[in-house]
Amino acid sequence: MKNVTDSFVSLGHWPSAGSFGFNTDILATNPINLSVVLGVLIFFGKGVCASCLSDLLDNRKQRILNTIRNSEELRGGAIEQLEKARARLRKVEMEADQFRVNGYSEIEREKWNLINSTYKTLEQLENYKNETIHFEQQRAINQVRQRVFQQALQGALGTLNSCLNNELHLRTISANIGMFGAMKEITD
Repeated sequence: MKNVTDSFVSLGHWPSAGSFGFNTDILATNPINLSVVLGVLIFFGKGVCASCLSDLLDNRKQRILNTIRNSEELRGGAIEQLEKARARLRKVEMEADQFRVNGYSEIEREKWNLINSTYKTLEQLENYKNETIHFEQQRAINQVRQRVFQQALQGALGTLNSCLNNELHLRTISANIGMFGAMKEITD
């Protein structure tokens, strides 16, 4: 076995210049040898592999065309979805603008409503204040009148008591009773 291995190893060495040999070292073979081998394979395998190669190329061409067709369909679907999304975005933006405008209008309306209601409340408070002041003035005037009347009455009673004697007093009472009796007859 060692002799067989040695014989292959000896084939692997380059023979001296000017001799012809077969190079078994695949890594060391030059491109010329490879091109010769491929040329022989193509020439002799032309009839056998031509149909196989043609079928392979046709299958590959069909797969590429199908992939392109599918890609075009997907592209068309993606463009359609993009347009739908853009349309929805425009619609949403318009609705957002409308909400914004309506919101600003509503805020302005509420602001003016608040200002008007505050103005009306202030007017009512001013009216209540004026009514309260008028009421308090009337009450003060009535208290002053009542007090003046009481003082005048006390003064008149004091004067009458000091000026009247018993007989004059009885005559005045009798006259007043007579007047009340006459008034009673008129009202009945």
